[in-house]
Amino acid sequence: MRAWNHIMHHIRIPKAITATLAGAALSVSGLQMQTLFRNPLASPSELGISAGAALGTGFLIMVAGQTQIDLSQLQRLGIGSSWLLVFSASVGAAFVFSLLLLVARFVRDNVVLLIVGLLLGTLTLSITTVWQYYSQPENLQAFIAWTFGNIGGVSGPQLTILALISTAGLVFSFTLSKKLNAFLLGENYAASMGVSVPRMRLLILINTCLLTGTVTAFCGPIGFVGIAVPHLTRALMGTSNHLLLIPACSLTGSILLLGCDIFAQLPGSEMVLPINIATSMIGAPIVIWIILKMHNLRTSF
Repeated sequence: MRAWNHIMHHIRIPKAITATLAGAALSVSGLQMQTLFRNPLASPSELGISAGAALGTGFLIMVAGQTQIDLSQLQRLGIGSSWLLVFSASVGAAFVFSLLLLVARFVRDNVVLLIVGLLLGTLTLSITTVWQYYSQPENLQAFIAWTFGNIGGVSGPQLTILALISTAGLVFSFTLSKKLNAFLLGENYAASMGVSVPRMRLLILINTCLLTGTVTAFCGPIGFVGIAVPHLTRALMGTSNHLLLIPACSLTGSILLLGCDIFAQLPGSEMVLPINIATSMIGAPIVIWIILKMHNLRTSF
């Protein structure tokens, strides 16, 4: 009984809460990005935030290998449960985000800003690839394990921080719902409705990067959720009203990531799939089925 309580309270429940928070945060981030850029393919990873987090993590792991710093303790704790890894990922994401904000001060076109974000992400990934090329095999393996994503290494104070930041970001997103609705008809319409377009764009970018960067720092890069869940939710709800979409996206993203985690456990087997593989294997067929059933995704781009 004592072992069962330990498993439930220190492993299963924290993992379920982490999946719920991460799924909601990534889904709402993707919804905001698609609305801001009026692009159905926009997602949080395209801003380069995930690539920045990978840069910070890669720097820690690769440099540690070159300087002979012992990472065995980190590996025993789990690649996602080290404060040092969380800090390095946060610094990397913040660095790329700072560059993006600097560019946003001089670029008014959202499409150009999206392209710059993609290029920043590509540049960051190229630097990370160079480090991988010259790294030791054991450190390369540790970095690759981090890129697979991990929602099972967050507990205690880390889970508290993740919950506080994610909840604050989700609540703030909901307060922007009416202004996000105005963006559905374009920036000119939003401006005619009294929305300060530059200020609103800055707020969306900050909130999206805060949500995505926090999840990536604690859980590693988790793909597919941010781009697919908004489309899936629009198709199921049949609306583009953000007052409904934001809560619905939070719920759908949480359920999807929880389902992917259950699938990744492979009941009856000792093998556990990385969460990124599970999200693609489960999510992609669902979205394809919705597209075929609805004949088209309900969007207002």
